[in-house]
Amino acid sequence: MKGNKNIVFFFFFLVLFVFVFVLSAAVSRGQRTTAAVNVGIVADVGTTFSDMSLFCINMSLSDFYSSRPGFQTRLVVNVGDSKDDVIGAAAAALELIKNKEVKAILGPWTSMQAHFVIEIGRKSQVPIISFSATSPLLTSIRSPYFFRATYEDSSQVEAISEIIKLFGWREVVPVYVDNTFGEGIIPHLTDALQGINVRIPYRTVISPNATDDEIFRELYKMMTLPTRVFIVHMYPSLASRVFVKAKEIGLMKKGYTWILTTGVADVLSTLNRKVVRMMRGVLGVRTYIPRSKELERFRARWSKRFPITDLNIYGLWAYDAATALAMAVEEAGTPNSGFSKTTDARQNTSELKALGVSRYGPKLLQTLSRVQFKGLSGDFRFINGHLQPSVFEIVNVIGSGGKRVGFWTKEGGIVKKLEQKPGSTSSFLGPITWPGDTTFVPKGWEIPTNGRKLQIVVPKRTGFTELVKVKRDPITNAPEVTGFCIDFFEAVTRAMPYDVSYDLIPFETPDGKSAGDYNEMVRQVYLKKFDAAVGDTTILANRSLYVDFTLPYTKSGVGLIVPMKDRVKRSSVIFLTPLTWKLWVTSLSSFFAIGFVVWVLEHRVNPDFRGPANYQASTILWFTFSTMVFAPRERVFTFWSRVVVITWYFVVLVLTQSYTASLASVLMSQQLHPTETSMKNLLGKGEPVAYPQASFVYGKLKESGFSESNLKPFGSAEECEGLLRAGPRNGGVSAAFMEIPYMRLFLGQYCHKYKMVEQPFNVDGFGFVFPIGSPLVADVSRAILKVAESSKAAELERAWFKNKDESCPDPVTDPDPHPSESFRRLGLDSFWFLFAGAAFVCLVALSKFFVCFLMENQEILKQKDSRLRNLWNRFHKRDENSYIGGVEKCQCSSTLTWSRKPAENRRQIFPEIV
Repeated sequence: MKGNKNIVFFFFFLVLFVFVFVLSAAVSRGQRTTAAVNVGIVADVGTTFSDMSLFCINMSLSDFYSSRPGFQTRLVVNVGDSKDDVIGAAAAALELIKNKEVKAILGPWTSMQAHFVIEIGRKSQVPIISFSATSPLLTSIRSPYFFRATYEDSSQVEAISEIIKLFGWREVVPVYVDNTFGEGIIPHLTDALQGINVRIPYRTVISPNATDDEIFRELYKMMTLPTRVFIVHMYPSLASRVFVKAKEIGLMKKGYTWILTTGVADVLSTLNRKVVRMMRGVLGVRTYIPRSKELERFRARWSKRFPITDLNIYGLWAYDAATALAMAVEEAGTPNSGFSKTTDARQNTSELKALGVSRYGPKLLQTLSRVQFKGLSGDFRFINGHLQPSVFEIVNVIGSGGKRVGFWTKEGGIVKKLEQKPGSTSSFLGPITWPGDTTFVPKGWEIPTNGRKLQIVVPKRTGFTELVKVKRDPITNAPEVTGFCIDFFEAVTRAMPYDVSYDLIPFETPDGKSAGDYNEMVRQVYLKKFDAAVGDTTILANRSLYVDFTLPYTKSGVGLIVPMKDRVKRSSVIFLTPLTWKLWVTSLSSFFAIGFVVWVLEHRVNPDFRGPANYQASTILWFTFSTMVFAPRERVFTFWSRVVVITWYFVVLVLTQSYTASLASVLMSQQLHPTETSMKNLLGKGEPVAYPQASFVYGKLKESGFSESNLKPFGSAEECEGLLRAGPRNGGVSAAFMEIPYMRLFLGQYCHKYKMVEQPFNVDGFGFVFPIGSPLVADVSRAILKVAESSKAAELERAWFKNKDESCPDPVTDPDPHPSESFRRLGLDSFWFLFAGAAFVCLVALSKFFVCFLMENQEILKQKDSRLRNLWNRFHKRDENSYIGGVEKCQCSSTLTWSRKPAENRRQIFPEIV
């Protein structure tokens, strides 16, 4: 038994020995395969953000290696205190590389510190991984050993410009800290704003060590200037002071807009809650952190370990940067060499020149460039040494933090939700509370009530005061400016999206006279002695080289005004004018012809047409001419005579009515014709012309070829009318050139004497004048369109362009209010058919008469001697056999009836007249 027990104990100790041996071998093997790699951290030890970053780095390495026990490398962290100083950061980096021979450096915190540390890293080939230096100026160093484990500030300018474009603001003012961090974003922000036609009128630069008085001074300057949209890019500590002072002086009230960059928006949760409440209504662009289970678990762990310190995006980037470095070192392998010296240590050189070059750096550089994983801050991957964002959050500061109201994506711009399709018509952002607790979008530009009003110059005219009229109050001597141009400008200012406060200043000398022409007034605006010019100022190309014009608010063009002359001659023989001489001759001839035909047909049977020769001739004339006005006393009995007379009555009726109408037209109407028809004719004749005094028209006329001696100025409509009425022979002019608004006023008073015949010059109408680059130009132009499309413009025109002569129509809608009225003289071509018809009836009647006469007197035709004489005597002899002799007159009436004994009663009815 005892022997068996010894064998059991022997085997037990043998197994225990083998187990201990294997375990110790495994431990020793693990210790042999795990290599320590020194890395450095340059931080402002003792500050909140740096301490948070150090905690996150330690947690990152702890989490990384605990989840990867088989890795052969372990990062050993060496901290260098930069002491919140640029030189301190450089000294800490030199110390870590020279004495600790670190293979990489995490940090430093600020962009200015990073600028020097990057140079040291490039010199020594030690990768510098910054998780908080965001200035775009660091990119200009072009060091391949610089990795930015954060987003560059320039990546957010597109999101900011999209916000400004969305709300239609035309001017913004950057408010930034005066150092590398603040200045780095400005060139990129300026380019982005220029791309959407937004102007930066000025910049507010505040020193990082500014006193309260200096901050007050800059804020008061911002208050006195009109722009109300501010973009804040500075350190959180300085931003807190700025917003506290802004709240005190009233820059956080209704009408103001503040936009925060990520430098402040990303750390809102870490700011003093009292400060955040003063920032109520501010918009901000914040880094988007996608939600994940790993992030939620980390936040929970952080809250337990550090309940006092709030975690922000920089801590997450520090965590991911440490993870990326650990992965890159593991892939690069254990460093088997240190630093190579570039200079002799015995030489008296600076520490930077004496710094060695890491032989491990190039390999680590390659592995860092290939690192890619999903970290707590999102997808982590270096592209050209930088992280590339694709999404930003848009937040609205309400309460103690920022409320998300939308997103900006690189593909779709501003969207309310990430799953929203690009170009969706739904609302782009959620409800926003603006400064002053208002939900109405600020206009972005206002005339400050506590600042200087706009100084607007107006011309002082002596004529055409319906456009601009300046007079002085007899008691206060204050200028009173009225007129169409002034009322239109007031209507425009009321239509603008913000209030405009201004003073109207007459352009005059101290003695109250006009200070010069319109070019000089425009020049004063160019010199910025005035903020704008309002009045009858024409938009011209040469003027637009020095100032900006709004859209025209009146009709354009220059009109040529000439006198009108009546060409109808009023004389004592005007009654002959309606008919042509051919028609007069034809009509008179027809009267004699008709009388002769009736006499031929009637004289053998009608005693009224018989008698002595002079009696018969007068009867013929009396009968024919009396048909024009009344029925003749002489009666006609034969059938064909009556046909001829009826036909002639119709011709006379048409002819007399036509003559009456034509004569009335001649007596009542006018033939108004312009004395000149074009500028070309005036130039060809060398005629003198008039132009408005102190107007650009003078230069246009000289360019067109008019001599200076033929150009006469006028200052009012009355002066112009006097020159035109006098004419060139009496020291006047033949025509006048004036712009359309002046022409409307002139012809509204003298439309019966003058008219516009041509528009020789095409120019724009009147416009308001502003200095080049003035933000008011675009807004005023839009307001002009609003007023022009409304009924207000028509009301102003009716009020100020009301014709002094109410019978004058509008010369623009009816440019020829009294057109030339003429008539057509009545000619033979208008009545030839009637005369031809009457002639045909006469020929038929005469033919029938002579045929019957010859047939009745055949015995005379058979005579050999005196046939014509006998026929003539028979022609004059009474026709005893005519049926007319059978017509008798009733005793009870004047009616003629047929008698059975015509031969017996004929002598009683028609006694023979010898």
